[in-house]
Amino acid sequence: MTEQLWIFGYGSLLWNPGFDPAEAVTACADGWHRSFCMRSVVHRGTPEAPGLVLALDAAEGAHCHGVAFAVKKPEEDAVLAEIRARELVTDAYLEARIALTLSDGRKIEAITYVIDKAHDQYCSHALEEQAQIIAGATGGRGPNRDYLWNTAAHLHALGLNDPDLDWLAERVRALTV
Repeated sequence: MTEQLWIFGYGSLLWNPGFDPAEAVTACADGWHRSFCMRSVVHRGTPEAPGLVLALDAAEGAHCHGVAFAVKKPEEDAVLAEIRARELVTDAYLEARIALTLSDGRKIEAITYVIDKAHDQYCSHALEEQAQIIAGATGGRGPNRDYLWNTAAHLHALGLNDPDLDWLAERVRALTV
C-alpha cells in the first residue's frame, strides 16, 4: 500500500485538479479505459438534456494514461473532501483505489473515480452519438464541448495518445462551427 496519498486524473482532473500537488507524474492504469460512459446532469448537462463526461470503465487488456497527483501531507483530508464533493455529486462514480505505473517506473496505488455500471447515469453510445450529445449539452460548469476539448488538449500537451478522444474533439468542432 502506498503511504503517500495519490489521486489519478484521466478527465477534468488533468487540467483542473483543484489543488496544488506535491508531485504530478504521468501514469498508466492497466485494465481500465477512459470512456464517455456517464451522463452528466449537473456539471456538463442537465436532467432534461444530459451531457457526457468521462469515467474509468473496466476492460480486459485496456490501458488508461493520465496523471497521478501526490497530495501534500498536511492537505490530505481537505483535498480528499473537496475531490469527493466534486466527483461524487450524483453517486454515479465509485471511489476506488487502483494500481498505477508511473512514467518513471514507480508502482503506486491511487484513488480515482470509476463508473458504477448499475447507476442510471451509466450509458454506452457509439462515437457519433457521443459527438452529437457533447456538441449540444451545457451544464453548470459550461458547455460539454469545452470539457472534451480541454481534456484532449491536456492529453496532447502531456504527450498522451487517445484516438477516440481525438476523433470526438474533431467531430464536435465540425458540428459546432
